[in-house]
This record gives sequence, C-alpha cells and structure tokens, in this order.
Amino acid sequence: MKAILYQQYGPPDVLQMADIAKPIPKPNEILIKTYATTVTSGDWRVRSLTVPAGFGWMTRLVFGVSRPRQQILGSELAGVVESVGEAVSRFKVGDAVFAFSDARMGCYAEYKCMPQDGAVACKPPGLSYGEAAALSFGGTTALDFLRRAKLQRGESVLINGASGAVGAAAVQLARHFGAHVTAVCGTANMAWVRALGASQVIDYTQEDFTQNGETYHVIMDTVGTAPFSRCQASLRDGGRLLLVLAGLADMLHAPWASLSSGKKVIAGPVSVRAEDLPLLAELAATGVFKAVIDRRYRFEQMVEAHRYVDSGRKKGNVVVMLGDED
Repeated sequence: MKAILYQQYGPPDVLQMADIAKPIPKPNEILIKTYATTVTSGDWRVRSLTVPAGFGWMTRLVFGVSRPRQQILGSELAGVVESVGEAVSRFKVGDAVFAFSDARMGCYAEYKCMPQDGAVACKPPGLSYGEAAALSFGGTTALDFLRRAKLQRGESVLINGASGAVGAAAVQLARHFGAHVTAVCGTANMAWVRALGASQVIDYTQEDFTQNGETYHVIMDTVGTAPFSRCQASLRDGGRLLLVLAGLADMLHAPWASLSSGKKVIAGPVSVRAEDLPLLAELAATGVFKAVIDRRYRFEQMVEAHRYVDSGRKKGNVVVMLGDED
C-alpha cells in the first residue's frame, strides 16, 4: 500500500511517499480503507518538533530521540471497513467510519487498523468523507477541555484562537452547551466565526481582550498567547483558564495559580474517550457541529498541505483525499 513516511524531523520536504506492507487486523481490530485524512497542528508539531517551550526533550522521548519512532503521521481518517478480525462485533465490512488515532498516528496510509473499541464511529450519512475525517482532532480537544472546566449553561466563554480546528470546534460546542461565546480571531475570519455561533467576535489586531474590562467564567486559549499572567484580570471569581497550548513553565505554575488566586488554571494532555466520536457524529448529523474545511489536497500533495499548515494561515481544517469520493 501507499503511505507517507518521514524518517527524520524537519520541514515538509522530509515527507516521502513509499510502498509498505498492508496491515492485517488482529482479532479485535478492523481494517479501514482510508478515503480522507487531515493535516493538523499536531502533525506539524511532531514532524518539525515545533513544540511549546520546555517540551522539546519530552517530545523526543515520546516520538523518537534521534529520528521518528512512528514514521507515519496523521491522527484522523475516514473510510470504509475492508475487513474485520474474528472477534469484532461492532463493525462489519462495508461500514463507512471515521477514526482518531491520537498520538499513535499512522493515518497517512491507504489502510489503517483500529481496535473496534477504540476511537472509531460510523460516519454520519450526510457528511462527506473529508468532513468526517476532520471531526476528531478539534472536536475531542474542545470536548475534553470544556468537560474539565465543568462548563455550565449560561456561563460566558472566551475562545482565544477561534479560527483554528480546536477553536472553531470549541465555539460550536460551547454554544451547544448553552454558553455565551466570545471569539477572538483575525479580521478575515470574523464573519464565519460569528456564523459558527459566537455572540461576539473580537479582532485581535484591533483590540486586546484583556484590556477591554470584560470578564468571563471561562477563557480557552488554543494558541498559547493568553497565559494566566496576561488574562487573570479577565477571569471572574471562580473562573477557569483552559490552556490548550501551554509551555512547561505555565503547566508547572498552574497549581500555584489555582491555589493563590481563587481562579483555576487547567492544562495538560487531552484525554480522549472512545464515546466522544459517536457524540461528535451525532452532533454533526444534526447540524450542531461541523468541521470547517479550509483546503483540500490530494494524497500526493501531502508536502504542499504541510507547507500550508506551516504557514500559520490555516482556518479550521486541512483535508487530504486519497481518492475522488468527495
């Protein structure tokens, strides 16, 4: 089968297409023929080792010290079940599914095995494979942080970095949970972010949300520009700061900030639950949640797709198609 490999860390050009053995599902696994995958900020960071301050050494320990241990990137896919292991009961051959492999990666390939009890769900019938593939990364991250914040109906939430995959998902999900959502993004993205459900949109090139006198029950920082030191005064008493992208110093300071201020700082790795994908599928099927797609590329254009994500101009999701289904 065809797969995109990277055998060293570096720029997009380290990605190379190669022929490798087609995987065989274990008894509890399904084999998915991939129709679509994505390029996320996670793929960019792992490929280039562009990680928050203090995490370079840890990233190498997890993904490979001198070279990548897992040579196939990609955490999201959508496709069709081609075969199943002998113990599989949840899926059958021909099922249209989407899946999230998280840090295990491996989705930049024509075929991918996933455990039947893992982060796999049936594709909502009204969604294309490209749309389904892009549900998981932003959706599961936003769900986890909003869950850890114990968001309540009627609370005010500010999403800093609302035009990325995580931010766009957080705007929609926070509104679905009954919050009053303020989104922070650039000028060009204001209209479509408002269309996602934000009640107010702040153009960060024109206004600093930490200086406007407004306060919020929850602030979610998806881009690493709103540490506690900057936005403490913008949190209400008992407010929660969600650091989706935090450096090591911010994470180490979080417990002390929470204890000393009466405001809680929540940071750390995302915890993905298998049941999150069926929930996202249900919300997508009913139109509550959609994956915003910026650009689509062909599989052989993977290097170009990564270059675009590296540019920092990505809005929502970048999808890579392995066929013409969409």
